Amino acid sequence: MIGIRKAAFKSWPLALALAAMLGACGEEGRRDWSRTTPAAQPARDPEAAYLAPPKVVTAAMQGGGVALSGSASPGASVRLGAPTGEAISVEADASGLWRAVLSGAVEPRLFGLSMTREGRTVQAEGYVLVTPEGQVALLKAGGGSEPLAGPSDSLRILAIDYDQDGGAVISGVGRPGAGFGVRIDRVTQAEAKVDAQGRFSLSLTRPLTHGEHAVQVAGEGGEDLVRIVVSPSGPLASPPLHAERLEGAWRADWMTPGGGLQTTVLYSPGEQQ
Repeated sequence: MIGIRKAAFKSWPLALALAAMLGACGEEGRRDWSRTTPAAQPARDPEAAYLAPPKVVTAAMQGGGVALSGSASPGASVRLGAPTGEAISVEADASGLWRAVLSGAVEPRLFGLSMTREGRTVQAEGYVLVTPEGQVALLKAGGGSEPLAGPSDSLRILAIDYDQDGGAVISGVGRPGAGFGVRIDRVTQAEAKVDAQGRFSLSLTRPLTHGEHAVQVAGEGGEDLVRIVVSPSGPLASPPLHAERLEGAWRADWMTPGGGLQTTVLYSPGEQQ
């Protein structure tokens, strides 16, 4: 099955210099964009030593900014840091809930999410993409993104990720357990089911060629159709992110921790055509 593959990404001369910076938002234990992660002390009890990484759970517009809330270890210091130097730190309460308000912006931004507790820093998986409209998605190098969205009884495509070779992953929401098929330009490519959490993410069996395509999901819970124009990503003028406003969507070309480029098209709920 052809999907997003890390090995397929192409590198640019600037990639090696930026890989360390971008790695902050990747796997647990990577360095943060703007500070060094303290070395964790070895633990005798692996289960006691494990700390679940922090998560973003909800996002909403608040005034001119975006309010985020999520989960972390109780009492942990939670930090959102951007490669531009923008950062905000808050403390999780006794139940592990945290809340932060980001200032407004005219362009999407990438953040690394981490928490520190008792001298240990744990990095969340992926990068947090925040749009000016308050949409939030977790970007994963080599895989499909996870847009934040509430429950939906109908099938909805929320994001399409693709690499430089056209390997693509479609992500969205629907009624838990609902079966559906995926058609690309009216040709069926895959069948899947919405998971128990009401989400789906699946790799296409064939690469997306350059040009415009109609992507449709249809089955139990209705159908949804979006259009995507697949084109290569050039070198980023301002790494690690270049964002472009499309009709009813944002296109984000972003640099992965390995130095390659991945494209995420994030669709605005209710605006797909």
